[in-house]
Order: sequence, then C-alpha cells, then structure tokens
Amino acid sequence: MRHYEIVFLVHPNQSEQVPAMVERYTKLIEESEGQIHRLEDWGRRHLAYPINKIHKAHYVLMNVECAQETLDELTNIFRYNDAVIRNMVVRRKDAVKDVSPIKAAEGREERRPRRDDRSEKPAAPVAETPAAEAPVAEAPAVETPAVEAPVAEAPAAKEAAAE
Repeated sequence: MRHYEIVFLVHPNQSEQVPAMVERYTKLIEESEGQIHRLEDWGRRHLAYPINKIHKAHYVLMNVECAQETLDELTNIFRYNDAVIRNMVVRRKDAVKDVSPIKAAEGREERRPRRDDRSEKPAAPVAETPAAEAPVAEAPAVETPAVEAPVAEAPAAKEAAAE
C-alpha cells in the first residue's frame, strides 16, 4: 500500500456535514485495510482566489496509507459530492505523522497572550508637533505670447480653389 496526502475543500454552507464526511471517508479507508496517519480539520479559511464565486471554504487534511482501488473510490466520491469544491491527492514516500505547519501556527496563536490590557488603560494622547514650515518662494509667473502657426490648407480646399 502507498502513502497519500489528501486535502479537500468543502463548501462553507456545508461545514456542518464535515465531521460526517470525514467519518465516512475514514471508515472507507479502514475497511479496505488502510491506515490514517494524520487527520486535521483546519476549519473555515479564506481561499487564495474565488472558486465559483465562493471566497471561503472548510479545509480538511488527511495522510493515509491505502490501496489504489480505495483511493480511486475516494476520488470518485469527491468528484460526485457537490459539497466538495476542490480536492488534491499527492503521493508521499513515507507516512507523515507530525503536525502540519498550518496547524502548528494555529497552536502558536492560541498560546500567545492577548493584549486585552490596552482596552483597560487609555493611551496617553500623543501631542502633535507642528512641522517646521519653510517659506515657499513663488516664482513670478511668466507669460509667453502664443505663436500663431500658419494653417495648412486642406487638399480638398486647394482643389476647390483651383476650379
């Protein structure tokens, strides 16, 4: 059996169905004697570009080990499920079990202390320092007389004058 990394995007209106979908897919993989090494629900995120006028989607990442027939069945399910707007399957050399960078970054944001103390203490008003105004010397306006250029006669006017 081979190792695969599967990412699929679910329509944001169908986010409630994601746990049931994931359960159905994991059951399919495990029934065919496959293994799930990593399963991450990244939640609703902004898309890099709109897909069918949709700007957000629910992301799910799975690292699995399964047979080709199981993978074909899974991609076929993705294709005919209207809730899945995009999917990507990448073959991996080894099983990936560690936390993905996106999930790790999400964990770091949760551990970072929030700065709610700013709302308790009003910030001291910043005194505006007037910028030194340099006197602007205006150059006297010089008017140049308009030069009248001779107007060339149109060829049709020359022919009419010649007659």
